[in-house]
Amino acid sequence: MLKRFVLAFAILGLAVASAESYRVTFSQPSKVEGKQLKAGEYRLNVENSKLTIVSGKDSMEVPVKVQTGETKFSNTSVRYSGTGDKVLIQEIRLGGTKTTLLFVEQDGL
Repeated sequence: MLKRFVLAFAILGLAVASAESYRVTFSQPSKVEGKQLKAGEYRLNVENSKLTIVSGKDSMEVPVKVQTGETKFSNTSVRYSGTGDKVLIQEIRLGGTKTTLLFVEQDGL
């Protein structure tokens, strides 16, 4: 019984560890999947093609395409499109990795 519990706990730990976590600062208010995000610091949890954006107790999940490039990015950068109150996040390049998060087609402009 104890062995099953330990094994189940170990498997759960591996599942949690498989999600990658990063920090990003959005320099301006912007939208993702029609939801407004304030400028500020956020935690990003990436698992397969799902991104969870976390700020304090608030979080949202959005689909992303995870793309791996040839070279590592030195800094995290965010690519925006649109102007004024209709700014959308198009992609996030994660510093220290070769990973780019591409946001799927969004309505909201």
